[in-house]
Amino acid sequence: MVRQRIRGLRQARGWSLDSLAARCHLSPSTLSRIETGHRRIDLDQLVVLARALDTTIDQLVEPVDDADVIIRPMRHQEPGLATWVLSREPAQRGGNLVAKMRITPERRTGPGHLSVHPGREWFFVLSGSALLHLGARQIPVGAGNAAEFSTMIPHSIGALNGPVEILTIFDQDGERAHAQSSDPSAGV
Repeated sequence: MVRQRIRGLRQARGWSLDSLAARCHLSPSTLSRIETGHRRIDLDQLVVLARALDTTIDQLVEPVDDADVIIRPMRHQEPGLATWVLSREPAQRGGNLVAKMRITPERRTGPGHLSVHPGREWFFVLSGSALLHLGARQIPVGAGNAAEFSTMIPHSIGALNGPVEILTIFDQDGERAHAQSSDPSAGV
């Protein structure tokens, strides 16, 4: 795969073997044998090839399987709520947590079950209807609609008239607060 990437980058730039060979101080025949697999690539050659192609060694040698692309979410179940995390370690990357949630009427929400924490939350209703408890307000959010709010307002999300499935995004503060809460009665 490394050899194909080298050839592909060279060709994408419109460079001949001679042109790339001159940029990385290799002979055209050595470069040709590297690209065709008739010569082993030494680390020092990989370094100069990456530099000449304006890329990184990591990009040249990254794996070709789908493990770095496909996320296989595990289901986390608690009374009235099933959650599938759809993003990779967002807090470590400075990103957001994306999750799919299935909320049933058994989930305790509303007064006495509201949570408050720094951050923002966004959710999109995939199916069913959600009932967003936001402070003293109760806001129905139907399929195909989204809601966004500050999580400094006491809040929880429940199901309205049957199960609801949502796609939700928490910023770093919201993700930390929800990850630390293992209390099933805590608000979403």
